[in-house]
Amino acid sequence: MSGKNWRIGVAGLGTVGGGLLNFLSDRPGFAPAGGQAVVTGVSARSRSRPRPFDISNLAWFDDPVELAKSPDNDIFVELIGGSDGPAKAAVEAALHAGKPVVTANKALIAEHGAELALLAETKGVPLLYEAAVMGGTPAVKVVREAMVGDDIRSISGILNGTCNYILTEMEGMLGQQGPADAFRAVLAEAQRLGYAEADPTMDVGGFDAAHKISILAALAFGCAPNYAAAEIEGIEQVALLDIQLAKDLGYRIKLIASASRSDEGVLVRVHPTLVALNHPLAQAGGALNALFIEGTRIGTIYLQGPGAGAGPTAAAVAADIADLMTGAVRPVFQKPAGQLNPFTPVDPAKSMGRAFLRFLVKDEPGVIAAVSETLAEAGVSIESFLQKPVENADGVPIVLTTHAVAESVLTAAIDRIANLPSVLERPRLLRIARI
Repeated sequence: MSGKNWRIGVAGLGTVGGGLLNFLSDRPGFAPAGGQAVVTGVSARSRSRPRPFDISNLAWFDDPVELAKSPDNDIFVELIGGSDGPAKAAVEAALHAGKPVVTANKALIAEHGAELALLAETKGVPLLYEAAVMGGTPAVKVVREAMVGDDIRSISGILNGTCNYILTEMEGMLGQQGPADAFRAVLAEAQRLGYAEADPTMDVGGFDAAHKISILAALAFGCAPNYAAAEIEGIEQVALLDIQLAKDLGYRIKLIASASRSDEGVLVRVHPTLVALNHPLAQAGGALNALFIEGTRIGTIYLQGPGAGAGPTAAAVAADIADLMTGAVRPVFQKPAGQLNPFTPVDPAKSMGRAFLRFLVKDEPGVIAAVSETLAEAGVSIESFLQKPVENADGVPIVLTTHAVAESVLTAAIDRIANLPSVLERPRLLRIARI
């Protein structure tokens, strides 16, 4: 393989595609194996759209499937996005043609990874996706390669830069005379700056992070990705009041994606989580991503870095291209595709953990006693308690944290408290990180 020149076909010329074209134009001989990687063909939705890079000397394909099958490129790079449609069809076409594929498409790998792995291995070609998780931070390589000699017990961290940026900016509003809906105001600014899409649902709804943690869970636990089994909660309901009260208790709210393995199976979750202020994840601000990997032999590894952007993500795509140029061969996941099975999901209701509960109650005697008694009767033990009147509020917010309790018990207690006549709205539940 050493010294061979490689022709690259790139489908998708957005932020990452443009970054890759610029990178390979500046450094075609970047790979350690020698030789050069040169883009020869491209495909995108619009040929005439203005772009800050030149494609006039490249073969144009209206259909990415035709680019994928073209004999005039040696590697197909898919940067279209989406779990189905043109992205999936093009990747399948390239693999059927016996062509190596590099993709940054987390939805595609999380939802169809097992079947694509089987196709790739049947055809004897690699399918690589380093850029699908944490952009330029090498999470996939660490889990799939560096920790292959260990037994990973859990993975958890911040896998969506958009949500991390929004929560960081909302915290910055504390103590200021800000807008009534801080989340919507910060989201609009994130969209203006390009951190959030025009339709931000995939990010703020937690689905993007769920795709990524599903991939990491498959790599960590030697199973097929099982995105459908992930429990997902986004940040849309996180209020500035929650951020303030959490901080008063010594925590910061982050959207945490986690995967853990036990004798019962695997639990994959994404939800807003309270993290202690002195914890490294609490200190990863802005659009940064961060990840903890816990193994039985190596112990804990911490990664932090940019999770998106033209430069970092294009560098991750280029790293996969370099692997292909050096002839590296390994299963798409930790095991050959024929040995992959979806993991057995653990019922989240049976999971144990500490929680943050926020109530809005009437300002009248006996309210706190009624809430406390209801929790005690349900079997929920209170760890700490905070009452903090807020000006111009419809009621009085009180917040408490619990000792570890089964989530089913906690949910039942919340249902009972929500029906108390002194409680003005359904109590807000946020988990507290175990990490």
